[in-house]
Amino acid sequence: MTTERVIRVFAGAVVLVSLGLGAPASPMFHSAHWLWLTAFVGLNLLQSGFTRFCPLEIILKKAGVKEGCAAG
Repeated sequence: MTTERVIRVFAGAVVLVSLGLGAPASPMFHSAHWLWLTAFVGLNLLQSGFTRFCPLEIILKKAGVKEGCAAG
């Protein structure tokens, strides 16, 4: 898996889990404060789309995960 795919999977998983923990109608509900994590992930994705700066990408590169190609 490439860094781009890992980032997408990780972001999607964090959003789904935080929504499950923060939405009152969810059977996993814990606290509405979990929705702040959802907002943080969304804002991070938005800013990385403009700046190409993503902390998770830096961590994954240092861990040896291969970078994806632009064409693929």
